[in-house]
Amino acid sequence: MKNIFFLAISVFFLTACSPNKDPQKIIDNSIQAHAGNLFEGRTITFDFRDKHYLIQRKSEGYTYIRSFDDDSLGQVKDVLTNSTELERFVNDTLIDISQEWKYKYANSVNSVLYFFQLPYGLNDAAVKKKYLGQKVINGQLYEKVQVTFKQENGGKDFEDVFVYWINSKTKMLDFLGYSYLTDGGGIRFRQAINRRTINGMTFQDYINFKPKSDKTQVEFLDQAFIEASLVELSLIENENIMVK
Repeated sequence: MKNIFFLAISVFFLTACSPNKDPQKIIDNSIQAHAGNLFEGRTITFDFRDKHYLIQRKSEGYTYIRSFDDDSLGQVKDVLTNSTELERFVNDTLIDISQEWKYKYANSVNSVLYFFQLPYGLNDAAVKKKYLGQKVINGQLYEKVQVTFKQENGGKDFEDVFVYWINSKTKMLDFLGYSYLTDGGGIRFRQAINRRTINGMTFQDYINFKPKSDKTQVEFLDQAFIEASLVELSLIENENIMVK
């Protein structure tokens, strides 16, 4: 019992008194550990929940493509250029859709691709980073970095708040949490699993959780995870990943 008490005190002291570090350097190191700049100039494809995705990144911008079969429409392809310009093709024919649906489709594509590419993308112009200190999870030391977004170029979801737990030793992104306002809002926590390297790039899946209490703040989701007070919602599994 005495050893447990001293361990708890040590963890609390480490968390409360962690040094102030540069969040930019932490994110840079994590990006380098995962894939560096290998997203540039490559074509990456994968499948997620019965939909096929393609990423093409170049110096002048990027293109995301989502394609799937719809029982009533046929073959559907959404082409998103630089996060904002979405076109929908049905059976290879460009169709006219409202701005409202363009936004919904673009937001859906962006959401999947944002998480798939993490931590790449955390140096976008709209990103603001803040160092939150250190935390010990499962015996490993983590650096906590909060990410918020400027309203300009931050998209309609600029009020979302993310926290990333970067392993101090490996520099890998092992956990992330976020709060969002769309579709009624909510709070989520993800644990990285099934990490694998393909052509020099690291990809990972996630276990998706939510807190039992809606009052839990994003920056304290780590403690909720330690205390097993999160509810598992789903698995985020990216399949058939190919890098060309």
